[in-house]
Amino acid sequence: MKISGKEKDQLSSAIDEMNEALDVFIQLYNQSEEDKPLITFSKETEAAISRAVELYGEDQVTEKINLLLKEFLSFPESTMKKGTE
Repeated sequence: MKISGKEKDQLSSAIDEMNEALDVFIQLYNQSEEDKPLITFSKETEAAISRAVELYGEDQVTEKINLLLKEFLSFPESTMKKGTE
C-alpha cells in the first residue's frame, strides 16, 4: 500500500491517539473494583421496593429505606452501650 507523507503522518497521529485511549481503558480496568451488594433482598422484598418506586419515586423510597435501616441498625449499638456501662 502506498501512502503520501501527509497520509503517513495522519496514520501515525491516529495510532498515537488509539494508544493513548487504550492506556486510559487499561488504567480504568486496573482501578476497577467488583461491585458487591451489601445485602441481598428476597424476591418479595425486591418486588415491594419496585412497586414503591413506581408509586412514590426512587428518591423518596431510597430516603425511607435508608432511614429505616439506619434506625434498625443503631438499636443494637444503643443496647450494647447500656450493657457495658
